[in-house]
Amino acid sequence: MNKTLKKNIIFLHLWLGLSSGLIVFIVALTGSILVFEEEIDAFINPEFYKVSAIGTEKTPVDLYVNAIRKQYAITELDRIQTYEDPQRSVIISGTNAQKNDQIFSVDPYTGKVLAVIPQKSRFFSVVLDLHRHLILGEAGKFITGCSCLIFVFMLFSGLILWWPNKLKNLKQRLSVKWSASFKRVNWDFHSTFGIYTFTILLIISLTGLTWSFKWFESGIYLLADGTAKKSSVKVENSTKIDPMPDKTFFYQNLFSKTDSIYRYKGDTQIRIPSDTINSIMVIKLNLEKSIPNISSIIYFDRYTGNILKVKPYESFSNGDKIRRLIYPIHTGSIYGYPTKILAFLVCLFAATLPITGLLIWLGRKKKRKHI
Repeated sequence: MNKTLKKNIIFLHLWLGLSSGLIVFIVALTGSILVFEEEIDAFINPEFYKVSAIGTEKTPVDLYVNAIRKQYAITELDRIQTYEDPQRSVIISGTNAQKNDQIFSVDPYTGKVLAVIPQKSRFFSVVLDLHRHLILGEAGKFITGCSCLIFVFMLFSGLILWWPNKLKNLKQRLSVKWSASFKRVNWDFHSTFGIYTFTILLIISLTGLTWSFKWFESGIYLLADGTAKKSSVKVENSTKIDPMPDKTFFYQNLFSKTDSIYRYKGDTQIRIPSDTINSIMVIKLNLEKSIPNISSIIYFDRYTGNILKVKPYESFSNGDKIRRLIYPIHTGSIYGYPTKILAFLVCLFAATLPITGLLIWLGRKKKRKHI
């Protein structure tokens, strides 16, 4: 390789790594925690996941939804999530009169509220906010996005710098000389394991850009569908004024209608828009598929409960199908525990890269002072 080019790559690899190192450390560390979000949260807060006893018959959803509205002064419902697993509790989220978002865990057999937690103070809500936005809102989202782009460059520049000048030295570059000095072990650990994890880190980084930049997400749709515009997830409500404000078993009927159309086993979520323009969206996850995040949708009139649009997964565009796969790919849940464990270990290693890289730089800086 041209010496000037290599020198420039070293310069960029060094200073871009130093400038983004803290962000990469935070994002990688929080990412490794989020890989096992459900497992950790279920251990910490079992009442949000399991009921104490499985009953013979489930209580209609509307009965405990209405009770929660009154008892906790909930002015707006956001989501109602039910699960195929008979041991799982129902999760309801809503906003109270003080504009605070609350999450409720309810026993579907008795209608009893098992636990309540503010959305913002939930541990994994904080971790996710830190992972995506550094708890800095849109500014943090842009910073993590730029750091992710830098990390992608760091992966390729690191590959170039690692590549031996002579192929006979390739074997040496693929192992860590644990018996050597700390400086050598640190360099080997940084570069060698960086090569072994290169592909997975690249996949995680590229998929992560989907949440940071609209142009990246649009690019996915452009490549898949020939248009940068993704399918709308909203359908406007047909009824403008509620003709029957006192409704009995309204939400339970939505679940029943959804199950009558999509007969496969799956978890179902009702999403209620905060505005009065859009309809209610019900999403049913297909647990009979080997690949996660395969869902179908039905849109209901928010006032009458009439079906406005049925959108099975098969009707999704290629872009929508790829977009739905990005989350399980990014989190490592695409093939269950094997890929989750792999993603966890790789993310933990990624968190060490800024530290080992800094030590390499400090070592070279100290060496120059002694010359």
